[in-house]
Amino acid sequence: MKNNLSNIKKAIKYLNNNECIGIPTETVYGLAANAYSDKATRKIFNLKKRPKKNPLIVHYYSLNDLKKDCVLDLNFFKLYKKFCPGPISFVLKLKNDSCISENVTNKKKTIAIRFPSHKLTRSLLKILEFPLAAPSANLSKQISPVSKSDVIEEFGKKIKFTLDGGQSKIGVESTIVSLIGKPKILRLGGIERNSIEKVFIKNKKLKHIKKNIVVPGQGKVHYSPGIPIRLNIRKPKKQEAFILIKKRKYSKKNFYYLSKKNNLKEAAKNLYKTLRKIKKKKFKSIAIEKIPNIGFGETINDRLIRASK
Repeated sequence: MKNNLSNIKKAIKYLNNNECIGIPTETVYGLAANAYSDKATRKIFNLKKRPKKNPLIVHYYSLNDLKKDCVLDLNFFKLYKKFCPGPISFVLKLKNDSCISENVTNKKKTIAIRFPSHKLTRSLLKILEFPLAAPSANLSKQISPVSKSDVIEEFGKKIKFTLDGGQSKIGVESTIVSLIGKPKILRLGGIERNSIEKVFIKNKKLKHIKKNIVVPGQGKVHYSPGIPIRLNIRKPKKQEAFILIKKRKYSKKNFYYLSKKNNLKEAAKNLYKTLRKIKKKKFKSIAIEKIPNIGFGETINDRLIRASK
């Protein structure tokens, strides 16, 4: 990991010139640009081939920075105190005098924001005079990147610079919680559902809204390796990659393990990396054994269902 001032200065130079760069976060790598600039944010959509109606998550360094753009309430502060900086995003009301580009919000009066915990990106955000709009650094609908090499694989020379922050520690996107009205989970992600629910009322279930809400990662087809995926499989076909949740005593060349000992958090971290590895091996299809639908298993299943469509 090259965490030095010269690389941060280089990143700032590109961002100040309305360019897009790759940045590391604890969840996945992001394609970042000045969230206040129409020109810069338009480039994000063009590079990703992303539908204009799909809003972007904006990354902030501090509460003081956020207060310039958003209305904050008690529910926000409860979650912020517990999880930030970290893999949680909030949908908040946008202030009327905010400088956020309309490209970011699709002209809506709400915005998705978060505080990444990766030290390198926090160092960058601390120096910048604007927050960063930064969706995952991949082509729309495809597998999110968890390393600098993944970003280069996606875009080549189309983006001029990527900060190298090593492999993403969490490996899946942030959990998105809407704080417009009653708190609702809009996307499962890097924080388990029950951890968020405990912040409000013990044993209270938060709604997980899956339909008619436009937030990042909620397209019917998403996170796709570009080859067919079959779910809940006990026995794969010949010449088919087989993804298993834990390591077995026996192994075959087409077997890929997400964890050593049935650890769902470790499995989530390794999911995108494994899908990319299988794609590079040029398998024609992927079979995946049944994943327990609890904890991080919920997040894994959410991603796999979308990828399989």
